[in-house]
Amino acid sequence: MKKILQIIPKDLLTQYLEQVPKGLQDAFDDMQDAEISTDTFSFFTSVSSVYSSKIEGEAIELDSYIKHKKFGIEFSADYTRKIDDLYDAYTFAKINELNENNVAKAHALLSKNFLTKNSQGKYRTQNMYVSTPDGRIEYVAASPLEVEAEMRKFYADLDLLFETEMSIEEVFFYASMIHLVFVKIHPWNNGNG
Repeated sequence: MKKILQIIPKDLLTQYLEQVPKGLQDAFDDMQDAEISTDTFSFFTSVSSVYSSKIEGEAIELDSYIKHKKFGIEFSADYTRKIDDLYDAYTFAKINELNENNVAKAHALLSKNFLTKNSQGKYRTQNMYVSTPDGRIEYVAASPLEVEAEMRKFYADLDLLFETEMSIEEVFFYASMIHLVFVKIHPWNNGNG
């Protein structure tokens, strides 16, 4: 990389490459979609949506969500609405280029049932922290005065990474660093993870 990444760290890359199991490319190439997936239903997107939602405290079971999504079984709207939104955002992200505009659109999709319309896909203007269940502050995000500048660095780094030829091991490393940096900046009021 001739240009230097501004915000996405690479200092652990060598250590990561020494520890990552061999054969990652072959394993990735051998992956197949789940048998129950169809043109209109993705099992793996459902799994991702449910378990990402569980991290945020949603109380839904994978089996129930699959029955809802694949077979159209109706549950209370409160039970499935946020997970449906996340599923739609994941589906959108899979078919659209990763850039600032599309990340904002994906955020608007996933947050349509828990943020007001004027907050969806818009950078936050308030201080933000993450607290533990017992009320202790675990992490303080970037100041709202820094969010836009930090995100400019973030998207500049993404552009640089997209221009760089990488092995699959490097792709996985940088994907995890991209996620880490994004959640550390915490650009939205909610729906960052």
